[in-house]
Amino acid sequence: MVDEHQNDDFQSPDLVPLESEAIPSSPESEAVPLSPESDVPYDTIIIGAGMSGLAAGIRLAYYDQRVCLLEKHYTIGGLNSFYRLNKRDYDVGLHAVTNFTEKGAKKGPFSRILKQLRFKWEDFALAPQKYSRVVFPSTSLVFNNDISLLTSEVERAFPERRDSWQLLLGQITEYDDLEQAAFEISARQRLQELLVDPLLINMLLCPLMWYGNPREHDMAWGQFCIMFRSIFLEGFARPYKGVRLILKNLIKRFRSLGGELKLRHGVSRILVEGGKAIGVELDDGRKLFGKRVLSSAGHLETLRMCEDVSEPDPRTAGQMSFIESISVLDRQPTQIGYDETIVFFNDSDDFCWAPPERDLCDLRTGVICSPNNYAYGEGYENLPEGIIRLTSIASYDRWNQLDEPHYQLEKMRWYDRSIESCVRFIPDFRPFVVDTDMFTPTTIRRFTWHDNGAVYGAPDKKLDGTTHLPNVFLCGTDQGFVGIIGAMMSGISMANIHCLRDE
Repeated sequence: MVDEHQNDDFQSPDLVPLESEAIPSSPESEAVPLSPESDVPYDTIIIGAGMSGLAAGIRLAYYDQRVCLLEKHYTIGGLNSFYRLNKRDYDVGLHAVTNFTEKGAKKGPFSRILKQLRFKWEDFALAPQKYSRVVFPSTSLVFNNDISLLTSEVERAFPERRDSWQLLLGQITEYDDLEQAAFEISARQRLQELLVDPLLINMLLCPLMWYGNPREHDMAWGQFCIMFRSIFLEGFARPYKGVRLILKNLIKRFRSLGGELKLRHGVSRILVEGGKAIGVELDDGRKLFGKRVLSSAGHLETLRMCEDVSEPDPRTAGQMSFIESISVLDRQPTQIGYDETIVFFNDSDDFCWAPPERDLCDLRTGVICSPNNYAYGEGYENLPEGIIRLTSIASYDRWNQLDEPHYQLEKMRWYDRSIESCVRFIPDFRPFVVDTDMFTPTTIRRFTWHDNGAVYGAPDKKLDGTTHLPNVFLCGTDQGFVGIIGAMMSGISMANIHCLRDE
């Protein structure tokens, strides 16, 4: 186990997760003794109470499965969680919910989630983005949740690519999400064949890589198609109260259906007998037994838990990790001239997507987002304080090598440097900052247990969710879908395919 910084961002005494709001008090969340000898085995044991694990648990509980959801930490959500610091509430990871569809829509991942989990559109209370921008030195592309705007922008900036743009849209629409062979094709190669223009290719890759690509330099064609549809064909939105509203509704529904959630119950081993999993051993040595295991821990991390597998190859782990800062302002961002929802920036026509080789961070590219700049609509006031989130590429190895004093110093240094980089592309908000917080790759490692703090998991996805064991399955990031909606769709799909088929 990697030695983490003991006083890392989310561990300070005044930083308390909002368990009272997100997770209603219940005996299942307490570390109570278990007696597996007298317990009936679970139908499904789910590792990880992130979005995919919660969605899978709800789906299975609807079919009267006895489901146990195990979470190593003291709160739910994984990297899509929230915390409280200095009497302020902060989302972790949430810039936007992708795959947005308007109320009443019958198609798309979000509509399928509502149907499969039996929620109403109002339970998520999503407000669409106003508009966002991809900005490179020579031009920019503005887009919103209507693809016609991006189409007009591409035709304006790249008029000679009008026909090839329409051809690209057709191929993306026809792409099959679960076709493994087509998934692995190089996106850069396919885009070069279709679009030719390297600047347009880089401008399309930039936001899609930022919001869902674990592969360095290039992107799998399947991942490109999935992300293109989720961002450009469907779009961005945000719940008014942030991710806590989604988590609160998910956990309330899971428990109402009889699901068991056990916080602070990490899994040390997946128990194997006769070529099949028979249950799990917890970090404290206790054992739980079940018919099958569904893991959102990641492919490499799940293999590492299996007692029939020697140490898996660590080179298969993802490398892409980030720092993210949150700046609280004494005014709304629109009052200083910043009204875009999200800005994806890159300071040259060449776009590099890889961990920095010589420094802690790479500030040439980044993402700027304001949760204030969504169209919350009638009945919703804007958030009481202005908030600007900034994300930059970072090296897990270099951050993890720092001792505690240097770690804290580097956090302050890179906060200043990253903000200096981002105000090249939006109005300078530094005079109006009243509070800040920041997390690093080691924080991500602590709360997801992904090797290298890899936010989007391993480069090679297991689209069918299978492992070497016939009753151990993957869901979440390493199955292939990313983001809040993607993660929930992954949990539902894998539950349907692997955990309900034999019922």
